[in-house]
Amino acid sequence: MSPRGRERRVIAAAGAAALVAVGLNLAFSAVAAHRRRKRRELPGFTAQVNLSAADIKRLADRIIVKSKETYDAVAAVPLDKVSFSNVIAPLAELDAQQFPLVQACVLPRMVSPSDDVRRASAEAEKRLDSHFQQCRQREDVYRVIKAFTQKGERIGLEATRFVQCMVREFEHNGAKLTQSKKMEMEKLKSHIDDLSLKYIQSLNDSTKFLLLSEEELAGMPLEFLKELENTNGKWKVLLTNYHVTPILEHCKVGSTRKLIAVAYGQKGGKENIAILEKLVQLRHRFARLLGYPNYADYAIEPRMPRTSRKVLEFLEEMSEQLNDLANRELSVLKDLKMKEEGDAQFSVEDLLYYMKRAEELKVDLDIGEIKQYFPVDLVISGILKMFQDLFALRFEEMKDAETWHDTVRLFSVWDASSSDLLGYFFLDIFSREGKYAHTCVVALQNGCLCSNGTRKVPVAVLLSQCPKEFDGNSALLRFPEVVRIFHEFSHVVHHISNRATFSRFSGLQLEGDFAEIPSLLLENWCYESISLKMMSGFHQVMQDITKSITSEACQSLKRRRDIFAGLKLKQEILLCLVDQIIHTGENVNIDDLIKDLHPKVMLGIPLLEGNSPASCFPRIAIGYDAVCYSYIWSEVFAADLFASKFKDDLLNQHAGLRFRNKVLAPGGSKNPLDIISDYLGREPSLQAFIQSRTRNSL
Repeated sequence: MSPRGRERRVIAAAGAAALVAVGLNLAFSAVAAHRRRKRRELPGFTAQVNLSAADIKRLADRIIVKSKETYDAVAAVPLDKVSFSNVIAPLAELDAQQFPLVQACVLPRMVSPSDDVRRASAEAEKRLDSHFQQCRQREDVYRVIKAFTQKGERIGLEATRFVQCMVREFEHNGAKLTQSKKMEMEKLKSHIDDLSLKYIQSLNDSTKFLLLSEEELAGMPLEFLKELENTNGKWKVLLTNYHVTPILEHCKVGSTRKLIAVAYGQKGGKENIAILEKLVQLRHRFARLLGYPNYADYAIEPRMPRTSRKVLEFLEEMSEQLNDLANRELSVLKDLKMKEEGDAQFSVEDLLYYMKRAEELKVDLDIGEIKQYFPVDLVISGILKMFQDLFALRFEEMKDAETWHDTVRLFSVWDASSSDLLGYFFLDIFSREGKYAHTCVVALQNGCLCSNGTRKVPVAVLLSQCPKEFDGNSALLRFPEVVRIFHEFSHVVHHISNRATFSRFSGLQLEGDFAEIPSLLLENWCYESISLKMMSGFHQVMQDITKSITSEACQSLKRRRDIFAGLKLKQEILLCLVDQIIHTGENVNIDDLIKDLHPKVMLGIPLLEGNSPASCFPRIAIGYDAVCYSYIWSEVFAADLFASKFKDDLLNQHAGLRFRNKVLAPGGSKNPLDIISDYLGREPSLQAFIQSRTRNSL
């Protein structure tokens, strides 16, 4: 029997898992009984999407009770009686059945029009997070799972990977530690969380500013100056991105740019440097407690590179490969500075200003005018058509489905050739009060095989904050907003294309490096004429949208994306190297490290005297600690895939269908490096990425 067939057999035959499913379905039915409003049944999708505050509390209670029952039952299995059917299958079924119920509780926090429902959802999320954290620390359950791994029962490849992921998750949460070590781990985590928030709060609460004269702000747009507060004849410039970046881009006065750059680089002060150094020490202690040599190896082990050494090699190789391109770009900037200021001595504060000058000279594009080509409705319909054509899909809008707001649309997704139902997605793209403020995708249900042999289909929600219609006309999107929506809809298609057996291998639960690769690959369609024309049309007061964006404008958008790519990437690599080195080394002086690395990576440009970038680098403090490299890593893989498989025929459905089946469908059920290498027929390479950026850089 094939591995996949064996997995289907053992899951379908698992009596304990079936009991889990029955229990959870009864729990959900009890909540649903409180609902008076009837809704259209959606095959393969059972979760409610419009719960009341009371419903959310009841459902969260039942989820916790059922979860504890299942974990207790697994923990009670004698170590000499462990099997797939009484240990692994119940936990897999619990994940499959609970995930859409949990999401039904927590999604309303982001989307509900009701304050009461949002509060109930936020409270449920806290309770559920705390409960699942405790579950992942249970030594009794971990001991039983480990006993199963040592038994040697034959299971399929995907089931084996599922078990390995569970073991790693338990170990990452300290399940194999003694009670005293667990208490130490919890104290470390609490201390780390407190310091991270203190670092961020220091930046957010900063009220530092500079007072500058109109002469010192020469070159700044009038619109910018109008937004500044005038104090005794001088303009009050806050040390925030909203003020600092425009000045570094537009101010003609070099001394002002330097003053701003130094002040911003000291924004966090010595206090934040001390916080970050303490954070790094605590993270190393945390990692060593769990058996890792350093924090970077702990953070990277579940990701594609697996080790910090691999990440460092990647960053160093990429930096070296970019040297020629970045040197050519720097020469252009130095020439511009010589012409404008009579001085070729180039410093950090000059980078953004002369990049902007060069862009104005070399890229014929009014980014403000470009939005006239992107009415919201036309962009959305173009995106839907493009993904259907490329990936052999069919989207059908379900007009009578229940949603949480009357502007939300629901679509079913079908395979265009077999007419198999693949999943559903909700589009909640228009702004409203109380709604989550950013563009993102949320999984409402994962695709997976259940114990009774039926399949849950993937369900996703695309959230955005697009402007609504104005005076009966479709609102317009700025081009970066078009790219963001396109990127996030790529995640929707990735999620819905998933055909893995286990819920945890969903397209939205993948290792961070892998999850971004398909969306970054598909972003390339936003810079190609044939695809941009499909989602654009000139919008005027008279609703004439028959004229799509010009090919010249498409080329300018691509040139704008790639111009000075070498120098921009070098700056990013510098920060990634700092992140990686401090999380692999012991007692690293962060300021000294940056001073040493800066001229080496940035082609001889020294760090500004008095600057302390580590005092205002929030990604290292929270969210991306030891994994700042991830976005560049994903970009490199995406560029190779695009150049190798799509560049010459963007709408080739055969290529799109093969990508859907070979890369998107497995989800996390296979090693991501193996998936991509098998698809390419070789190891991924840096060369395609370097060449793509070099082609349009200058």
